Parts: sequence; C-alpha cells; structure tokens
Amino acid sequence: MTHRFTARTVCGLDDPEQDDCVLAGLAESDDEGAFSLMFMCDFAEPDTQEIALGFDTHCLVTPDQNTAYGCVREVEMEGDLLRVTLDPASLTALGLSDPRIEITLAAPPADVTRMRTVLAEILAYGRPEARPVVKNL
Repeated sequence: MTHRFTARTVCGLDDPEQDDCVLAGLAESDDEGAFSLMFMCDFAEPDTQEIALGFDTHCLVTPDQNTAYGCVREVEMEGDLLRVTLDPASLTALGLSDPRIEITLAAPPADVTRMRTVLAEILAYGRPEARPVVKNL
C-alpha cells in the first residue's frame, strides 16, 4: 500500500559554506518522531572509492537513519502532491514496505519552492544510469 503523509516542514540546503551536503528534506513536523524523507548528495563529484562502493549517486534516508543509494526511480510533482517511486530492492534497507510514497506538501510556499530546486539538483547527481525520471519538479 502506498505510504502517504503530509509534509508540513520542508527544506532545501545547498550552501557548501554552511552545509555538510546537499539536502532536500520533507517531514510531517519538526517532531523527532515524525515520518521524514531526506534526499542527499555530496557537493563534490564522486571519487574513486565512492564509485567503487556504489555511493556515487543520490541517497535517501528514512526515519531511524535507514539509507539507500540510487534508489529513487521516479519523482513526479502534481500540484501540491509529490510522488516518489523507489526501487523495490531498496525497501528493506529503507525500512519501508511499498515502493510508492505520496507526500502532500503543506509547508510554506517559499520553502516548497526551495526544496523542489534542491531536490532536482540532488536527483541529477552522480552516474547517469542511477538518475530517476523526474516529472514537473
């Protein structure tokens, strides 16, 4: 069954002077126990070790720090609804049961715009064959 949640808090961080990585985050709330998704990538191009380990692409982090690299297959924006489709092989690593996630964006419009810009940047990072299909982002 598709995982659905309303993101009342979103962010897009991509300042190498202030941030450790490029990050687009969506969360139900600021509450520590809230469901969240964090899409991330490095500022620099992947190095030889990252390529060898398969860390040369975007990563997705779910609650409890469950992490998978290159797992996003498709992202589509339709109005205030963000649909994310994941590689089914990544579900165990992410602690999820379905590859489909639908997020209703209920955060301030300026924050949503910033998150969308940074998310597009993250999903274009790394090796081309691991980049997802992106629609209307």
